[in-house]
Amino acid sequence: MVTCELLSVGTELLLGDILNTNVQYLSREMAALGITVLHQSTVGDNAERLSAEIRSSLSRSDMVIATGGLGPTSDDITKEVACEVLGFRLVRDEGILAEIEAYFRRRGHVMPAANAKQADVPEGGTVFKNSCGTAPGAALEKDGKCVIILPGPPREMTAMFEQSVKPFLISKYSGGVIVSHTIRTYGIGESAMALKVSDYLENGNPTVAPYAKDGEALLRVTARAENAEKAEALMSPVIDDIKTRLSEYVYAVDSCSLQETVVGLLREKGLKLALAESCTAGYIAKRITEIPGSSRVFDCGAVTYSNEMKTKLLNVSPETIKNFGAVSEQTAVEMARGIKELSGADIGLSVTGIAGPGGEGEKPDGLSYIGVCGNGGLFAERFETGRGNNREYNRYCTASKALDVLRRFIIRNY
Repeated sequence: MVTCELLSVGTELLLGDILNTNVQYLSREMAALGITVLHQSTVGDNAERLSAEIRSSLSRSDMVIATGGLGPTSDDITKEVACEVLGFRLVRDEGILAEIEAYFRRRGHVMPAANAKQADVPEGGTVFKNSCGTAPGAALEKDGKCVIILPGPPREMTAMFEQSVKPFLISKYSGGVIVSHTIRTYGIGESAMALKVSDYLENGNPTVAPYAKDGEALLRVTARAENAEKAEALMSPVIDDIKTRLSEYVYAVDSCSLQETVVGLLREKGLKLALAESCTAGYIAKRITEIPGSSRVFDCGAVTYSNEMKTKLLNVSPETIKNFGAVSEQTAVEMARGIKELSGADIGLSVTGIAGPGGEGEKPDGLSYIGVCGNGGLFAERFETGRGNNREYNRYCTASKALDVLRRFIIRNY
């Protein structure tokens, strides 16, 4: 088994100024290559601490992949420190220097003198060209250990990995593959989901692991084998059985989102949707229209935040609001019916609730009612996020719940 550690370099990462997406990408890629990631760490632009981190990582693992610190400024020190740790000498590559100069010329600029240091490469190392920027990467191998240095900007790092690093790793280090699939569910909690598949959680190969994310519960099924086909063969019966056990809670496998699932169902059934949103304020419409082709199934959306607009646009009765409140099952039902009649769509979906802060008593923050009007009937469901006055979380999870209510409605009635 080949082991690897991921090292992110940059003080800006430690300060939280930049979201570190590189480690997520590299972790997945390493797993797909059958290389086990044992540890991840982040270090600032300090030569002493960076040197100590590389040495510590090499003491535990076969390989270190470092991202960041390959720029032209004085605090970009990853290449220099890595070479010092492994005993490599930096030499100027005139060909790379010419490419960097050409990179600036194409953009109508003269290369700053500081960028010349990016053409210094480890003598005897494997150099990876940068098709999206000016900093080349490299692999430094010595005594059975390897340090790979990559640029920090995700666009540059990803392109370099795909074009150069992945072929390098496959040729030298890949020992089989690890393949994963994620079973996505909504409407069942993580613990309840885990209980239904508890016998699989002790599996050795494939492994099954539950986790929660943004109000959803997911299961990651992972298999190790000598090639992808054999890994898929190991996972396929397990995934099929889990989907049977969890039934309608499963909305997709792998990267498909709730909104993508809903748009796919609407297209499959030839249905049009219209939305009436209050507390989510267009959040559901936003998620629906993120999906290419949604214009074929989404007619319109109305954000009726005030009671007056609920009455004027959606024909919600003033007596309904007076007697039951704007946040009520009755109002949600009339909103769903009103938007369906206004638009002529096949299905009207509504949301009214309290994103927070400001809820209290029987109507706390995070409470909402989700109404549906279509061939299957007219009704509303009560939903609570249970997250108090976390406004953004409440809005997101309420939108997710509404999408799931719609998903189930279509499956059952069309």
